[in-house]
Amino acid sequence: MIKQLKFWPLVVIVATLIIAGCSQPQQQNTTKEKRLQGQAIGTTYSIIFLGGEESFSTEQLEKEFNDLIDAANKSMSTYHKSSEISVFNRMKSTEPVKASETLRKVIAEGIRLHELTSGSLDITLKPLSGLWGFGPNHVPHKIPSDEALAAVKAKTGVDKLVIEGEQLSKKIVDLEVDLNTIGKGFLVDQTAQLLESHKINHYLVEVGGEMRIKGHNDRGKPWKIGVINPISGTPKAQRAVYPGNLGVATSGDYYQYFEENGVRYSHILDPTTGRPISHNLASVTVFHPSSMTADGLATAIMVMGAEKGLVLAEKHNFAIYLIIRDGDKFVSKMSSAFEAHLSEEKIAKTLL
Repeated sequence: MIKQLKFWPLVVIVATLIIAGCSQPQQQNTTKEKRLQGQAIGTTYSIIFLGGEESFSTEQLEKEFNDLIDAANKSMSTYHKSSEISVFNRMKSTEPVKASETLRKVIAEGIRLHELTSGSLDITLKPLSGLWGFGPNHVPHKIPSDEALAAVKAKTGVDKLVIEGEQLSKKIVDLEVDLNTIGKGFLVDQTAQLLESHKINHYLVEVGGEMRIKGHNDRGKPWKIGVINPISGTPKAQRAVYPGNLGVATSGDYYQYFEENGVRYSHILDPTTGRPISHNLASVTVFHPSSMTADGLATAIMVMGAEKGLVLAEKHNFAIYLIIRDGDKFVSKMSSAFEAHLSEEKIAKTLL
């Protein structure tokens, strides 16, 4: 019997991160934080910032942020039938079509990360997600037959997606693109650029758990976040960390899943097999200058597993933090580049 799809509380499931307060406020810093919070692109967002141009207001930021959301939805939302990517997915042709700069940029990063991670990130798995019952169509969750899996898997593959100049095309007519693995990170990066265009250099932007952080909070200290253990009940921070001026993304196998006969089937699919991942890596948190890149790497490393993920991180000096199942317990491992983020003093020096 198949159990119902599981959902964790949003702030835990999407990023296994909570924003944590800092101790011992510094009296010399009197600038107050300003906040914007709400819902966007099917999830929640929070923007915390200090300073900025004198004429700048939170109302203006909210309007400009909403413009970014509208542009993202029109370009890459698979939930909007009229979006650019939805029209491309429905197109039963291999003829090139003109694509917006936004869409080309995000797809190009998806292709680059596909190559960097030896195929672990694949932005063409939309048909497979649907087959397993994940995605926007809300179909019942089921374990597909080998024949059905092979037939749908043949419709996927980044190698069948082509960008040439301003045009986008597919080598097979049934190819579909889903940018959820990097789209939220892209919106976070766009929001950070918006803030900096108004001379705001101290902020924490979070959309659906993906973040971009810069500068310090209103106490004059580096922003601090807590990495949460993926356990049921009240979430507890496993470790406090300091991202510095970086993007943050986390992926976990407990976000969406269903169970049958005691076996968990995660929404994260392995492009090689077309099946849900089946190893002991529970979550991975990635720090990177680009939230979009961190977003994609987090998913890719979840597919790769802990051992291969750490090899990739050491090779490219990526800062990653892993939470791994060990029986009924969780253990953590991290890359060499992540270790500096455990110390407030070390991060504070880099922000001077």
